[in-house]
Amino acid sequence: MDTTLPIRGVDAHAHVFTQTLAFAGERRYTPQYDATLQDWRALLVTQGVSHGVLVQPSFLGSDNAYLLEALMLAPDRLRGVVVVDADVSHAQLERMARLGVVGIRLNLMGKSLPDLSSEDWRPLLEKIAALGWHVELHRQIEDIPALVAALKPYGVKIVVDHFGRPHAAFGVAHPTFKSLLALGGGDVWVKISGVYRLGGTDRENLAFAQAAIPLLIEHFGTDRLMWGSDWPHTQFEDQVSYASQFELLQQLVPWPRQRQAILRDGAAALFGF
Repeated sequence: MDTTLPIRGVDAHAHVFTQTLAFAGERRYTPQYDATLQDWRALLVTQGVSHGVLVQPSFLGSDNAYLLEALMLAPDRLRGVVVVDADVSHAQLERMARLGVVGIRLNLMGKSLPDLSSEDWRPLLEKIAALGWHVELHRQIEDIPALVAALKPYGVKIVVDHFGRPHAAFGVAHPTFKSLLALGGGDVWVKISGVYRLGGTDRENLAFAQAAIPLLIEHFGTDRLMWGSDWPHTQFEDQVSYASQFELLQQLVPWPRQRQAILRDGAAALFGF
């Protein structure tokens, strides 16, 4: 795989899909539009972002075929994060790795909290660790510390989605956010993404993100923070745009050196660009 292309920036969280795909039977959302690789890459170009990471959307379940096909179209610039069933074979995972997959996503929003230390999960997580992949957690902030603690014995890298999905109205002094900050200093990355998913008003969400960024930099370091557009902003398509999210990054991280590190360095190291 060619890794010599200059990395001008990494969008660490985006989704691609079409309406013709087979959607999962149990889903919280059904898109009424297509979000193609071509559309997304055109947006990256407009902002000078060179590389990107495709994350399997929850409404496609564990059928990662469309994501894998997309990875094959630009293997030097793309990586993937998939959703898999617990009984996925090592051969299947190895094939995904060859195509550029570097992690699995546990989208646990609206679901019962799993016991990741149980025998139901152990075989899968041991396979993930052997591949050097990461586990991406999408769950509300109060449960993140326990999930991270359960994953630690496997030796996997861990990514926390969307600021850890805190409750913006509680503010950064709330114990749940302090518990997230306490996870800094190890192999835990946090995505600066989805400010509009923080559960408050637009003003509350923005205020929380502005207060959270300096604390995240202090506790995690810029090499453990990443920016993601969360394109195509499912369920918020009419409220935000790719350009607005990129502009928001400039606002939240006004310091050029730190912003460039978040936009490039942490993601490049984690995703193997």
